[in-house]
Amino acid sequence: LIGRLMFELPEEMGLIAIAVRQTQGKGRGGNVWLSPLGCALSTLHITIPLHSNLGQRIPFIQHLVSLAMVESVRSIPGYEDIDLRVKWPNDIYYSDLMKLGGVLVNSTLLETTFHILTGFGFNVNNSNPTICINDLITKFNKEEGTKLKPLTADCLIARTVTVLERLIDIFQEKGPNGVLPRYYKYWVHSGQQVRLHSEEGPIAWIVGIDDYGFLQVHEEGKGVESVHPDGNSFDMLRNLIVPK
Repeated sequence: LIGRLMFELPEEMGLIAIAVRQTQGKGRGGNVWLSPLGCALSTLHITIPLHSNLGQRIPFIQHLVSLAMVESVRSIPGYEDIDLRVKWPNDIYYSDLMKLGGVLVNSTLLETTFHILTGFGFNVNNSNPTICINDLITKFNKEEGTKLKPLTADCLIARTVTVLERLIDIFQEKGPNGVLPRYYKYWVHSGQQVRLHSEEGPIAWIVGIDDYGFLQVHEEGKGVESVHPDGNSFDMLRNLIVPK
């Protein structure tokens, strides 16, 4: 639906599709995306000029959306310590333990404009199949003696889009360095040790992400190199970066 509409509307008009439940949700690499009731599920259409800071670094859009999803919760007064985090390149995690959301981006270049369809979803009020944001809020209230209220999917979709608009504006003005400090504040990988290629492969340390949104790793004696998300998988459980 949104793919058919996006070329028909005036460029300045926003377009978003929101689902209460999906029956054919898709993830990266052809994975199935489970979408029960209680998820915040949407696809947002964004236009980015090719000759702009973000247009020249278009892989960054998934990082901006991931950051916006985390900040949609953690920028609410009182909710700053709800332990939502970003995992490169496109997942939302509870701490470094459990996935509860993610991003899928499709882009089409038409003349000098990128038309981006960014699908994002996260568990808000559904404890299965993993964990949800309101579970984390309940846990936080018990541990800290607070009385934070549960959040709703429509509230968090609206907040995510609002935060994303600001992040895009900042990126267009200042480039990657305008948003990376905020991104690193919430990501799970600082100083993380991984092995390259296999469980017996060389040890490397995650440094950060480069100017184009690719992961940077430092292998001892070899310096820093970038790892592309479209050619590698990153297994959090085994701390492996594996070329496909």
